[in-house]
Amino acid sequence: MRSALQAVALWGRKAPPHSITAIMITDDQQTIVTGSQEGQLCLWSLSPELKISAKELLFGHSASVACLARARDFSKQPYVVSAAENG
Repeated sequence: MRSALQAVALWGRKAPPHSITAIMITDDQQTIVTGSQEGQLCLWSLSPELKISAKELLFGHSASVACLARARDFSKQPYVVSAAENG
């Protein structure tokens, strides 16, 4: 049996800063991924009416996100690779 841990981040009235340094959109145009100067990735939902709402904020890099890339066939392998300025 596989188990997974999922962290939940809570904050007050203001979300943490997210100064965008990299951006990509999925082939189905339903998800936008942004990387930030603070080292976070954010997944955003994009509705057919072009309304954007945050889905997930991912932490992991200790430096600014320099680039984002998707798997060759995103519909079969929905993976995004990110790289930060410090490697």
